[in-house]
Amino acid sequence: MSQTNPVMEFLLTRRSRPAAALKAPAPEGAELDLLLTAASRVPDHGALVPWRFLILENAARLRLAGLIRERGPELGIDPAKIEKSAKSWENAPLIVGVVSAPVPSEKAPELEQVLTAGAVCTSLVNAALSSGWGAAWITGWAAFDRVFMEQGLGLQAQEKIAGFVHLGSCETPPSERARPDLSALITRVVQ
Repeated sequence: MSQTNPVMEFLLTRRSRPAAALKAPAPEGAELDLLLTAASRVPDHGALVPWRFLILENAARLRLAGLIRERGPELGIDPAKIEKSAKSWENAPLIVGVVSAPVPSEKAPELEQVLTAGAVCTSLVNAALSSGWGAAWITGWAAFDRVFMEQGLGLQAQEKIAGFVHLGSCETPPSERARPDLSALITRVVQ
């Protein structure tokens, strides 16, 4: 099977769009539901569904940008980094938070469940890009701040942010970037 099919061609050439280049409109309604449905088609040992989505619309994004400006200095974050992060929240047409929500399981260890939530982020980005939308998976320092997670987003103590997927329209073609040298990443175990 050496012929490249359209799906493989997409995967070999896909590039996230710069979050700063995303503009309105963003997917909504049935179109957003379709992207989230595609994002949910990931390996999930035990069918535990150890993730959930937060749809962060305009008022929420603006409130969270304010919380970033409040929390950043308290955490000693560089002011330029704070402002860049807050602006990305203010300017994004739509942000989908993917929450890693592991559940007790004898079948699937917590790490496997966390990796599943990461796979949801990748699948959401790829679903959006393949549908003609711009998308970027971003975390940033706020994704690791418990105050931001719990007070700002309403996460429970056992939940974490797997990623924030910024979605919108994008006319800016992505620039290519250096890719890893595959031969340096492979170790063949033969015995």
